[in-house]
Amino acid sequence: MKTNKKNMALTLSLLAGLTASCTAFSKVTPEEAAQLGKNLTCLGAERAGNAAGSIPAFTGEYVDQVPGWNHTLYSGDQPVDPFKDEVPVLVLTSSNYKEHAANLTEGQKVLFEKYPDSYKMNIYAGKRIFGVPDYVCQHAQWNALNAELVNDGMGIKGLGQVPFPIPKSGLELLWNHMLIAGPWTQDITRSNASVLPNGSIGWGKTRLRGLSPANNPNELPVSEGVRAFSWNFTMQPQRDAGVSTVSQDYYDWSKQGRLAWSYNPGTRRVRQLPGFGFDQPMIGTNGTMVVDDDRLFNGSPERYEWKNLGKKEIYIPVNAFRVNSGAVKYSDLLTPSHPDPDYLRFELRRVWVLEANLKAGYRHLYSKRVIYLDEDTWAGTLADNYDARGKIWKHAMMNYFQHPDAKLAISGVQFFYDLSSRQYTAYGLTNEERKGPIMNNLKLTADMYTPDALRASGR
Repeated sequence: MKTNKKNMALTLSLLAGLTASCTAFSKVTPEEAAQLGKNLTCLGAERAGNAAGSIPAFTGEYVDQVPGWNHTLYSGDQPVDPFKDEVPVLVLTSSNYKEHAANLTEGQKVLFEKYPDSYKMNIYAGKRIFGVPDYVCQHAQWNALNAELVNDGMGIKGLGQVPFPIPKSGLELLWNHMLIAGPWTQDITRSNASVLPNGSIGWGKTRLRGLSPANNPNELPVSEGVRAFSWNFTMQPQRDAGVSTVSQDYYDWSKQGRLAWSYNPGTRRVRQLPGFGFDQPMIGTNGTMVVDDDRLFNGSPERYEWKNLGKKEIYIPVNAFRVNSGAVKYSDLLTPSHPDPDYLRFELRRVWVLEANLKAGYRHLYSKRVIYLDEDTWAGTLADNYDARGKIWKHAMMNYFQHPDAKLAISGVQFFYDLSSRQYTAYGLTNEERKGPIMNNLKLTADMYTPDALRASGR
């Protein structure tokens, strides 16, 4: 994608004044920042592979296309797996996973122990071939020397996506995750399947229309006001059909928490949802998810202490075209206990490890969370969540894949495993929908995400 240089110059001029008002703190040095685009990718990943050769060098040559997927822009055609003929270089099972324990998360290890006869991980040769548009690189490179946390990390001052390509603190890692480069508009109809231990399935279904000003290269994505708007229309379960919710997330949680409103077709009324988020149950997931589980974490960081534990080499879900493709049927994918492993793709990647511990005096179902961020994209890929006793309770995984509409990696289906009840939820299935995700061509505006707009939609 070509960058609008006039807009970029104006943006940088405006931000010169913005950063002058920020509280000073330790930033990266000019020498460190100079490595972006050289030894580091423009987003801060190590360009080189690892010494063992099990992680390849980053190339990023594909941005607006995926080899083997003849996609028509904005058509909603379903993803195609360009790697369907590849075979795993390694298969982990309950009999050999301990030999590779250093490259697994605690939740992954529990899955091998819980389901020794059926769970496995297919490990494929790594492919770091997908990149991002120029404007994303330019935003990240500018941010490296200028972006700052404000108000004890509750807010951010910066430009667009990836505020901290060379992160120092846990909160900087978290904001990279929350401000990952993504589409600025999206329209997705997605199903959610809660699979019980006996294989029976409870279904949910929603339509999402999202607007993310932070991602729009044609505007000035300065970190002021609302960074993301969301509208969700519930189609299933039947008892909740017709319920609509709109929400607004801000750049500074200390100034404004999440605003959300819901329309109920039964009462034909709109009501505000105070405190929407955190560990409130997620509709249509049979109790396996809470609101801030989506994308592994979303919302205000206020309840946790966040730690940057550095990097590790972990087997993560990546290049997940197969599990999100239109060739997959839910009846084949959604097997008891866990999804059919042959639809999942894992590669060895360097990840940043982000640990969150519940602050004294605060409440949440999870006392501790550990999130694994892919260094190439800043996408959260895996999470292990712990109960109040400090015992691992839930494991979650996201399945990102490059999409030509967005020209970068987008979130596909997410899996949330309750390791105690032995059920799991597949959240965000689109395989059997008439259309897949459509991004970056919708004419959405902020006034569509208000109580008045919600009220009008129910008439």
